[in-house]
Amino acid sequence: MTLTQHPDPAQAVVSKTDLENLHKAWNSLPPTADEAVVSTIFVKALLEALGFGESERYPEFNTGAGGDAVDFAARKNTLDDIFLHTRQNPFLLVEVKGQNINLADGSPANQTTQAQLRKYLLSPKCKTAKWGIITNSTYIQLFRRHGKVVVPATANLRIEQDNLNKIVTEIKHKIENTPRALSVCVYNNKGGVGKTTTIINLAAILRKHEKKVLVVDFDSQSDTTRSLKLGTGKLSLSECLTNPHVDARAAIVPFTVEAKGKTIHFFDVIPSDSKMEEYTKESMAVRIEKGVARLRDILKPFHYEYDYILIDCPTQWLFFSQSGVYASDVVLIPTKHNGLTSLHNAARVIGQFIPEIQQERKDGAPIALPIFFNGEKVTDNARHIADSEIGKIIAQNKELLPYFYPKARRGNFDKTIFQIPAYASVANAAFAHVPAVFVNKVVSDHYDRLAKEYFLHG
Repeated sequence: MTLTQHPDPAQAVVSKTDLENLHKAWNSLPPTADEAVVSTIFVKALLEALGFGESERYPEFNTGAGGDAVDFAARKNTLDDIFLHTRQNPFLLVEVKGQNINLADGSPANQTTQAQLRKYLLSPKCKTAKWGIITNSTYIQLFRRHGKVVVPATANLRIEQDNLNKIVTEIKHKIENTPRALSVCVYNNKGGVGKTTTIINLAAILRKHEKKVLVVDFDSQSDTTRSLKLGTGKLSLSECLTNPHVDARAAIVPFTVEAKGKTIHFFDVIPSDSKMEEYTKESMAVRIEKGVARLRDILKPFHYEYDYILIDCPTQWLFFSQSGVYASDVVLIPTKHNGLTSLHNAARVIGQFIPEIQQERKDGAPIALPIFFNGEKVTDNARHIADSEIGKIIAQNKELLPYFYPKARRGNFDKTIFQIPAYASVANAAFAHVPAVFVNKVVSDHYDRLAKEYFLHG
């Protein structure tokens, strides 16, 4: 079996003429060019270099959300559908700012513009859009949309004379090779928050929505593998770690359920195996080629074959958990409302661990999704205690606010946190080695809400 090959970024073709025109446009911008000038001179040349001709882009595109309009939308034409004429099904959105707007990392304008682009990408007339760009011709950043998730696809890049060719080539390669999958690591630096239960039931509910799912048990304790009563495939995950020349597809084991005399395939799993225990020792883990980046390399071919890749990993911030977060686009963080330590550990994951991985990857990813409560029913008193503790956490780092209270807005400090209550049927299903969503409608409804809250769009 041969691995599916995907072009290297250096192989993306941007014509010499387009590059020359882009440089000419960039160099001709006057100092402190306003938004209209950046749009007219630079962004049009940028879109040409990315392969979108005059009839394949449209300015001030109505997103369908009130009177909102994104500065440019683009899509390749087909024989009977000229985008300039139909203005339907955009593929790429571009939000433009003037050079007087500071889009540097961490600036208020950068955060506001990202939120603006995210809103546009999730708007009614933009459901087909896979990519978004923000730029003021000084900075540029590419984002990918997958369902309800908008994740950075590049770092926020400062444009210079000598890197413009590389930037546009990288962006063109990415948008011409759109991954199918979203990689999700379910992680908290605290045990007992239901990571394995979340992964198994989320995989099952996504399958009910006709999504193709791969579950990766990257935990030497093998909780996910045991819960599903699976064994190792023709190839073990530990062999994939140590041998970069093997085909990781041989490590996949299908999870199936017998029903009414039929074998029903629900999702695929790369199980954990006993040899992975060796790599809990730092002296062994450092021998793995590329270290914590190795898992991401193993999973790359599957980004074009699955809709979701769900990664389970242990709590301690060591090789396995670092690898799981490194391999993900987003990190989903279960917590306990009555486990205050889990809240503080979630803050540590968001404020320290994920930025460490972002620094290593240098492409802006992964990002954290808002926390959710996973466990017992939240009483008013327990919620008051949790809110008090969250308030202390946010007081120490105000940037954590949207991760704990994603619905909070100025003038309306909504403290809603998504929650999944615990049910005995979840534990009973684990003993039966089937996801609880398959045997209990109430549980199924809750995980359906989870999938729609975080991942599924429209």
